[in-house]
Amino acid sequence: MTESHHLADVASPDVASPDENGPRVTGAQVVLPVDELDPTVNFFTKRLGFRVDAIYPADSPAVAVLSGHGLTLRLQPGDTASAGALRVLCHDPAAFAEGTDVLIAPNGTRVELVDADAPMVLPPMEQSLVVSHLATNADWGTGRAGMQYRDIIPGRQGGRFIGSHIRIAEGGPVPDYVHYHKVRFQMIYCHRGWVKLVYEDQGEPFVLHAGDCVLQPPEIRHRVLESGDGLEVIELGCPAEHETLADHEIGLPTGRSDPDRDFDGQRFVRHHAATASWQPWRAVGFQFRDIGIGKATVGLAGVRVVRPAGAERTQPASHQAEFMFGFVLRGTMSLECEGHERFDLVEGDTFVVPEGLAHAWTECSADLEVLDVTLPEQIELH
Repeated sequence: MTESHHLADVASPDVASPDENGPRVTGAQVVLPVDELDPTVNFFTKRLGFRVDAIYPADSPAVAVLSGHGLTLRLQPGDTASAGALRVLCHDPAAFAEGTDVLIAPNGTRVELVDADAPMVLPPMEQSLVVSHLATNADWGTGRAGMQYRDIIPGRQGGRFIGSHIRIAEGGPVPDYVHYHKVRFQMIYCHRGWVKLVYEDQGEPFVLHAGDCVLQPPEIRHRVLESGDGLEVIELGCPAEHETLADHEIGLPTGRSDPDRDFDGQRFVRHHAATASWQPWRAVGFQFRDIGIGKATVGLAGVRVVRPAGAERTQPASHQAEFMFGFVLRGTMSLECEGHERFDLVEGDTFVVPEGLAHAWTECSADLEVLDVTLPEQIELH
């Protein structure tokens, strides 16, 4: 559904058919100013592989229309002080441009050469203690597909992780489109309400209810279809800055169901809260239901819902994990961290505890439930 670096809400409407209002749009051109036409035409055709579609007038050419790589360029007389820029996708930019990543056309257009399939960039770890209270951090902004987003990991651990509390107040169809994310890890937990989703090769669309969760493995195509009133989900991703790309070719559902399909070393997970079983957690006197993400990610991440089972507190301990996150789903608790004041937490509050910091959950209410996420799945407490 996500967040940072998402495409804007630009689900393309169907282009109108010809009617009494006139013909439909049949094409588009990017206008680039030139002062000397021939050198610029030669650059775009011979250096970048565009082709000439039109050039005129014949006796003294001043305008040329070129096409290639999904673009149509119109070169015409103009002020080259503002000749614009183009991004050209290449499989090997350095080899294509002989060691540089920028070319300057004769008319001054800046041509930026970028990797057509750039690898995901994982920022170095910058762990810190983060406690975010819903009551004082209720800055909701409008994100992709008209959904409202709240940042629940301020600072984003140096860009390593992003957490979003997402809501849709009024249910109905969601103006989403088939898309995918270049990520290392991404999950969605339904906190309130319901949402209808569809995923590549995972059968027909289905409804995610409160307490249910999905793992979205890297680059799986998916789409949000509709929601009920008052939908709230929690989405976590790594890295924080990642690309969201539309896929205009694939149709969902695909008509196939392949729950074991491998997506870059991970497989899709759909967790049903209603049928989940509870087992002892890492802290004595607490229990958890396992979302199943540990197995599906081969130990990369673990996701659980934790609740008291006779205890009101955990023993102080620290960890050496990459990431430890909690979201209070219901009830109340306090988080006590060595060298810090006590943090009293209620539903909607979140926390990230960095490695090496001794901490404990205290004053846990009997109805407490916490979404517990760690990378890796198995962590040791000291």
